[in-house]
Amino acid sequence: MHGSATPTSMKAKRIVIIALIVIVAAGVVTFSVLRAQSGYVKVVTGKVQRGTIVATVSGTGEIKPKTYVNVGATAFGRITNLYVHEGDRVKRGQLLATIENVQAKAGVDAQQATISSAKTDVSSYLAAENTAEAVIEHAKADLEQKRLDYDRAQQLFNAQLLSKQDYDSKKAAYDTDVATLAQDQAALAQAKAQTASAQGKVQEANANLRTTFDTLNKTTSVAPFDGIVTNLPVRQGETVVVGIQNAEGSTLMTLADMSVITAEVKVDETDIVDLKLGQTADVTVDALPGKIFKGHVTQIGDQAILRSTGIATSQSTTGTEEAKDFKVVVTLDDPSGELRPGLSATAKITTAEQPNAVSLPIQALTMRKPSDLVKKDDKAKAVTTANAAPNPANDAPTQGVFVVHDEKHNGKLRVTFVPVKTGVTGATDIEVTSGLKDGDTIVTGPYKILRTLENNSLVKLDTTGGAGDTPAS
Repeated sequence: MHGSATPTSMKAKRIVIIALIVIVAAGVVTFSVLRAQSGYVKVVTGKVQRGTIVATVSGTGEIKPKTYVNVGATAFGRITNLYVHEGDRVKRGQLLATIENVQAKAGVDAQQATISSAKTDVSSYLAAENTAEAVIEHAKADLEQKRLDYDRAQQLFNAQLLSKQDYDSKKAAYDTDVATLAQDQAALAQAKAQTASAQGKVQEANANLRTTFDTLNKTTSVAPFDGIVTNLPVRQGETVVVGIQNAEGSTLMTLADMSVITAEVKVDETDIVDLKLGQTADVTVDALPGKIFKGHVTQIGDQAILRSTGIATSQSTTGTEEAKDFKVVVTLDDPSGELRPGLSATAKITTAEQPNAVSLPIQALTMRKPSDLVKKDDKAKAVTTANAAPNPANDAPTQGVFVVHDEKHNGKLRVTFVPVKTGVTGATDIEVTSGLKDGDTIVTGPYKILRTLENNSLVKLDTTGGAGDTPAS
């Protein structure tokens, strides 16, 4: 019969009917979900919790010894011996290098011979002094004898028992000895003067010898302290000159005292106000991954340094504004023998630490004007004081967070803006000094939602990324 339907067409009709039923059911479900979610904002939440907040400031630079010196050439000439190599450790007083010293050595030898000759002259004049003193003693004894003879002659002559001729003879002998003693005393004074002159020449020669010895000593270089040779720009046989520091040919080597090691870093100008002497620091070195060296701040520069040129602003002639840094020196408490001058280093300086502090994630903080917190519908209605339109004259931005709570414990989540005061800022968290308590649930994102979120808004937890906490009931 032509009017009856075939089995194939009946099967096709059933498939079409089933498909229509599925589409209608899916539409109903989608409509129900969209209706249920209308008026809600998806947010990510976090917890206010207690913990230790540590504020740090970082700077990059290099490892430097606290004490180092460029050992310069102190004499002109050819290097005859180099006793060290770069990287060698040396002791205080150790011989490092020698420069040719033929002239200086000859000057010392000549001066020593001059001193020897002058000392011989002194000995000769001292002997002359001794001789003159012996002659004086003899002259004094002879004069005493002549005085006694003269006194007796004078008594005899007065008694007219001695002739005038004999009396005059005794008097002449006495006068002669007086003159002889005076002559001998003058000879002694002359001998002493010659001795003093010879001794002065010896002192002069000794002074000249010290000068020539100094010239000779300048042809040798010794270590001023225990350290390590960090730079050796010359070779044995080269000629060095006495010149200004760092001039080519004037520096023999650089010696560093590695007993006290520092990390000299540059800190951004915006962070320098937080630094103080004595603050602790963790220093890491690129060449020694995984190792942390403890230290403390020992110097904070007072001159800003241009980041592009490394020149202090007081020395710069340009008037352009650009980023600036300050030099900060961190002394390592327990340096390692592996450290070498010039190694790149990073110092993380602890500027503040607050234990057992109420804290929240930094990204949860937001700024709101009172007018921004009023929902658009509520602005017109101004139903409650909290939702009333604020006075434009008192509409300054306030720092705060959005706290999530379960309204009337019926599962409906709502957020309320709460102003907060903050303290120490850590790497990811910030201390809250007032406004929140431990355990509060707060909105931490997303940033676009948090930026425009309104007070008393209904929210739903965004768990698509696995982030967020379930708010406390």
